[in-house]
Amino acid sequence: MARVHSSSTLAETVSWYCSLFLVIMLVLSCCESLDTENQRVVKHVQTFHAGSKPCDEIYVVREGETLHTISEKCGDPYIVEENPHIHDPDDVFPGLVIKITPFINRL
Repeated sequence: MARVHSSSTLAETVSWYCSLFLVIMLVLSCCESLDTENQRVVKHVQTFHAGSKPCDEIYVVREGETLHTISEKCGDPYIVEENPHIHDPDDVFPGLVIKITPFINRL
């Protein structure tokens, strides 16, 4: 005996498969973004180990340095968050005293 599908049953089946496909795509995209973030953290830690010596916890800014260069040199991507006295990250001057917490110590 041949099975006859009504149009509503077929529509429900197609809708179910589309929903399942969207859920799978959503889960895969979340996993991909987590992998990308983990790779960024691993790369940062490897760069810190390979090319720089640890900085002291108290750091005095030198001529020509920026928060970005200090962050790379000392392995602390959160300098502004740890130093509430820095109101403008672009206004860094020689002699400014900042607290350094290397990224490796945060893991």
